[in-house]
Amino acid sequence: MQGDTLQQHARERVGELPGAELEYPFGPDWEVFKVRGKVFMLITEITGESIVIVKADPEDSRALRQQHKDITPGYHMNKQHWITLNPGGDLHESLIDDLVTESYLLVVENLPRAKRPVDPELFGHRSGL
Repeated sequence: MQGDTLQQHARERVGELPGAELEYPFGPDWEVFKVRGKVFMLITEITGESIVIVKADPEDSRALRQQHKDITPGYHMNKQHWITLNPGGDLHESLIDDLVTESYLLVVENLPRAKRPVDPELFGHRSGL
């Protein structure tokens, strides 16, 4: 998937997630997507490529990096809990949807129940990435 398409598809998926907001706390080169003030996705081209950075379960993160050459450790993030989706390879729209949704749900699960915009057990599907 090309970089522009990768980023646009990730943005479209975020548009379907309740309570998701876009901010620019690091300047215009970084799109930061949050739910209830907590970051779950970043988009930038600062590396020279159009990348998407999402949160991931550490075990899933390792497995995804082994299975997909276009998934690397999170750029400028905790390498255990974040992954970078790079353009140009075998990342399909359904995988991008799953990864963005999973990142969102990982953040929502750690919010106090009263602040959760959705019940993480009922929203979307947990695909066992």
